[in-house]
Amino acid sequence: MLKGTNIVLGVSGGIAAYKACDIVSKLRKLDANVNVIMTVAAMEFIKPHTFQALSQNPVITEMFESPRYWEIEHISLAQKADVLLIAPATANIIGKVANGIADDMLSTTIMASTAKVIFAPAMNTKMYENPILQENINKLKGLGYEFIPPGSGRLACGDHGAGKLADVEAVVKYIVDIEKKNQDQDLAGKRVLVTAGPTCESIDPIRYITNHSSGKMGYSIAEAAQKRGATVVLVSGPTHIEPPLNVEVIQIKSALEMYEAVLRQYENQDMVIKAAAVGDYRPALKADQKIKKSDDELVIQMVKNPDILLELGKRKKQQVLVGFAAETMNMLSYAKGKLEKKNLDLIVANNVTENGAGFGGDTNIVYLINRSGKTIKIEKSSKLEIAHQILNEAKTYL
Repeated sequence: MLKGTNIVLGVSGGIAAYKACDIVSKLRKLDANVNVIMTVAAMEFIKPHTFQALSQNPVITEMFESPRYWEIEHISLAQKADVLLIAPATANIIGKVANGIADDMLSTTIMASTAKVIFAPAMNTKMYENPILQENINKLKGLGYEFIPPGSGRLACGDHGAGKLADVEAVVKYIVDIEKKNQDQDLAGKRVLVTAGPTCESIDPIRYITNHSSGKMGYSIAEAAQKRGATVVLVSGPTHIEPPLNVEVIQIKSALEMYEAVLRQYENQDMVIKAAAVGDYRPALKADQKIKKSDDELVIQMVKNPDILLELGKRKKQQVLVGFAAETMNMLSYAKGKLEKKNLDLIVANNVTENGAGFGGDTNIVYLINRSGKTIKIEKSSKLEIAHQILNEAKTYL
């Protein structure tokens, strides 16, 4: 899967350095060629011989060690690398690169490389949350460096919170996805708008009406489209999901805000995928102050929100338009009616009461129905896998 891919793994000094061994092992099993650079601090946690045995390549540890070949080591590795992965990435190495400091083999190689550089941070929670580190991370992101967010939980120091090195499987998957993106750019030059998550309709300054959508399906579609070369705009209701990299995100709360944001973008899009769970109704009036408990009953008058998908169908010109039908009964008949009524090219239908297909999960079970009446069932799969299959079907209408 990664055959022919040259990966330079930079290991900096943290307790998570031992996990880098597993990263090397898994990358080698995918046929990647891996060269390891260790900082002096990293060698306090693990010995170079371990990485040498796993990578089957010499491990670089010093800036001025005797050359094995007639080449300048950091320049040759910088030129050779397809991907530079720093895992674990400490606050020290992130700070060095952010401020142009190149005083050891790893920082020098990073500075000399034009390859994609990816940091997988691992450190104490307080260090990770430090505003100086966050400023360095944001600075590097602005310069095109990428970050794999750390996990949360109990850290080696005993603290609880963000700062754990991301799961090894997630780190390896990130590299695999980059390689896939380099190989498959079938949406390059296309503009794709995706909506995701719930909408929230305020009752008063304290309370609101919403639904159970987590946004995972829409975020997966945005991620998949971006990896396939599209320029992606993600219009998102409130979620707790980290936005996909290199995607423009427009945050909204209410259905009216989503309506306005989508219509502003619509004319310039090649494809629109409406995966958000938009509230059909909103309170007719929002109370200026908190509604106090008084009677046994509270009656809230509701008014209908604009139907975003219906309006897009009316205005459709060259756009490919994809809708969703999250149902609890008569799923296929409701979905087919929605497809026709709203002038869609494709609709994605699912029964949210079915095990493995509801809101909030990492999997889904869907039916794809196109405007010709063709119906494709996708058995339980990850939402990212389903996202790619939705794009495969939708792109036939471009």
